[in-house]
Amino acid sequence: MSVTILVTFLADAVVLTARAFIEHQWTSSVLAYYIAVSWLSWTIGMVCLTDETYKFGEWNWVQYIFWMAAALGETMVGWLWTVGMLRPKPGTIFSLYDYIFLGIFIVRYVMEVLTVLLCVIQMFSRRQHNASEREPLLGVTATTETYGTTAAAEGHDETSRKGEPSAFSNFFQKMRKLLPYIWPHKSIWLQLLVVVCFLLMITGIFVNVLVALAIGRVVDGFEQDKGKFAWGAVLVYVGLRFLQGGSGLIQALQNWLWIPIGQYTTREISVKMFSHLHGLSLQFHINRKTGEVLRVMDRGTNSIVQLLSQILFQVFPALANIVVAVFVCATLFTPPFGLIVFITMSLYLFVTISLTEWRTKYRRTMIELDNSARTKAVDSLLNFETVKYYGAEDFEINRYKNAVIEYQKADWLSSTSLNILNLAQNAVISGGLLAGCLLFAWEVAQGRLTSGAFVTFNIYMMQLYTPLHFFGTYYRMIQSNFIDMEKMLALFEEQQTVKDVPGAKNLAVTDGHVVFDNVAFSYDPRQTALNGISFSIPKGATVALVGPSGGGKSTILRLLFRFYDPDSGHIYIDGQDIKKVRQESLRHNIGVVPQDTVLFNDTVLYNIGYGNLNAPEDAIFKAAKAAQIHDKILQFPDGYETRVGERGLRLSGGEKQRVAIARTILKDPPIILLDEATSALDTGTERQIQQALSIMTKDRTTLVIAHRLSTIVNADLILVIKDGRVVESGNHEELIKQGEDGVYYEMWQKQLHDDNDTETNGLHINVPESNRDEIVSSPTEMENSQQQEQEQEQEPQQSGSATPENQDEEGTTTSNVQSSSKNRKKKKRSKSRKGTIF
Repeated sequence: MSVTILVTFLADAVVLTARAFIEHQWTSSVLAYYIAVSWLSWTIGMVCLTDETYKFGEWNWVQYIFWMAAALGETMVGWLWTVGMLRPKPGTIFSLYDYIFLGIFIVRYVMEVLTVLLCVIQMFSRRQHNASEREPLLGVTATTETYGTTAAAEGHDETSRKGEPSAFSNFFQKMRKLLPYIWPHKSIWLQLLVVVCFLLMITGIFVNVLVALAIGRVVDGFEQDKGKFAWGAVLVYVGLRFLQGGSGLIQALQNWLWIPIGQYTTREISVKMFSHLHGLSLQFHINRKTGEVLRVMDRGTNSIVQLLSQILFQVFPALANIVVAVFVCATLFTPPFGLIVFITMSLYLFVTISLTEWRTKYRRTMIELDNSARTKAVDSLLNFETVKYYGAEDFEINRYKNAVIEYQKADWLSSTSLNILNLAQNAVISGGLLAGCLLFAWEVAQGRLTSGAFVTFNIYMMQLYTPLHFFGTYYRMIQSNFIDMEKMLALFEEQQTVKDVPGAKNLAVTDGHVVFDNVAFSYDPRQTALNGISFSIPKGATVALVGPSGGGKSTILRLLFRFYDPDSGHIYIDGQDIKKVRQESLRHNIGVVPQDTVLFNDTVLYNIGYGNLNAPEDAIFKAAKAAQIHDKILQFPDGYETRVGERGLRLSGGEKQRVAIARTILKDPPIILLDEATSALDTGTERQIQQALSIMTKDRTTLVIAHRLSTIVNADLILVIKDGRVVESGNHEELIKQGEDGVYYEMWQKQLHDDNDTETNGLHINVPESNRDEIVSSPTEMENSQQQEQEQEQEPQQSGSATPENQDEEGTTTSNVQSSSKNRKKKKRSKSRKGTIF
């Protein structure tokens, strides 16, 4: 259709030329300029088409605006045609050429209307997202089928960027998604402020014209009224200058009124994104990279905040100034000046858009490498202790340094392409200014224009070129904002894998009776995690899950907490299917003590109180006492106001576990989940935590994952989970009676054997004979060594000799150590029998 429209303008030019030579009837200059300017505009539009925009529906926002503006202009021309033919002036005779013009116009107008209709359909139709929006967020594939696996990063090679879309692709779709956060629809007052700011912007456009006219009047006044003081014209000029510009009164007032609107946008988008991230399922958070997510949030929020002000108060005024400048120059001076301005502006926009699109890939790569460097830094700092454990400081520094170097290489390419763009823009502006000044000098020399008009033209052009120069900056800023927003939009498009069903009700817990009914689940379709799990936990009963690692124990807890939904089967609490209740109410009735407790970087009081945000301090102290940590907290320098550090690293493992238990006690849920809560603790700390757990789980439905079987020997029911199935069930005595054929019996015997090995391996170490004297050392040996040194001073000839007494003492020491080992072994066995939770 664009080609057809272009051909119609060529047809108009041919008809005009034919009429001029055949009928000797010359057309008006207005019509000639209209055809020439229109043909040039559509030609530039055709040249601006990229491979992407040749495809149906793959258009950018510049083309949308151009086509709509062209249709509006043709509508005005059509209206003039209609008026002229229906109400012709007296004596007007329409020739064949006029009817040919009318036919060509009708064809062109139909094509332009069809183009606008296609634009409107494309703007508001739901299209499939392009490749950049479907790119896996943060380099991983977040699907509902996978768990704990990430796809390999593709890197930043050029092959992965073939067919990469423009930052402005799907412009209107993106704007439609962002409009609720950009437009202050919740506040009439803020909407009025937007309107006032828009009116101020329109006023600023007219002030620019008046400033140029005022300075021209001042110059003409100097020449025409010599000897008179043109103070009035000077005051008008200075007053207009006070209103004009980035530091003028109009702009200052506009910026001030815009502050609450910008704050509204920042608040809405940041809170919405934070809420959205918390609403995503566990699948996303397992695969996420925290540093990159934070970077995406920061950049995305800032880019959205800037977008409205950039489009409304920077891009729109720049385009409006171009239209006004063409009209003013053609009217105030002569039509060729308007043509020069139009050609210069068109070439400038073409160069700006083309080169900016070209350098998009460098900007995109730079942002991705910047995100990558930040991610490496955050990951390294979060794993500070691990880095220290392995002495990997140099490795981490070099890893971060290489990431920064890669980012700087991409930044250099981006900056270089920006300099090329600026140079090309300056060349176009300088060429247009040169053409205008030469033409104006000729007109002044011929006496058709005055020196004041020349000054007016130059001042106005400088006023026009300055914002036009910044139009390239605005375009780049908007493009950069869209690039920054791509990842944030991808975050918004992440869907919850676990959702409340419509009309879901709150869970009503009466007894805390939990039932798993033939539950099957898989993280990956190729491998089943649970296969037909069924069991029941009566009110106040305790069920322990044991078995080899990877058997599905933790998966059962995650399904009960509804981090995932089962593929088949049902989970009931007091007869209510948990898939049909609200997740918030379900999790309100379940307390969890994980194996690895992570605390907020706040006070101990805050972390315990997190179990019930409305609990008074007395209740928090009572929960801490029940968790056997109250006295320990009082020993801290700041007591309950002691800050625990990031992830609670200032507390020991046992202290963190007891804080988690106190938090759960304060929550007071009817159902308790314990995920190997004591597996990584020493014996003494474990005993204290076992006492706290016994208090917490009394008369509550409890589901336990245990690694140490000695801690669950009193459980009401023990389920042995292996390969996603319940292979054995019963209490401790029943499972032990199954003998060597039972999985539980084998695990029990193995742990007893491992306990014996743990006790003896610390003392009976196979050491080379040459090193045995260095390892086996005792106070007696040290005394003998000192005695030998004294004897060497007195009897040098006896130095270095070993005495039988030394050997006897050494043998005696070794036998004493072995004897004490046996005693410790007996004590530890007796303690392990006593140290049971259930």
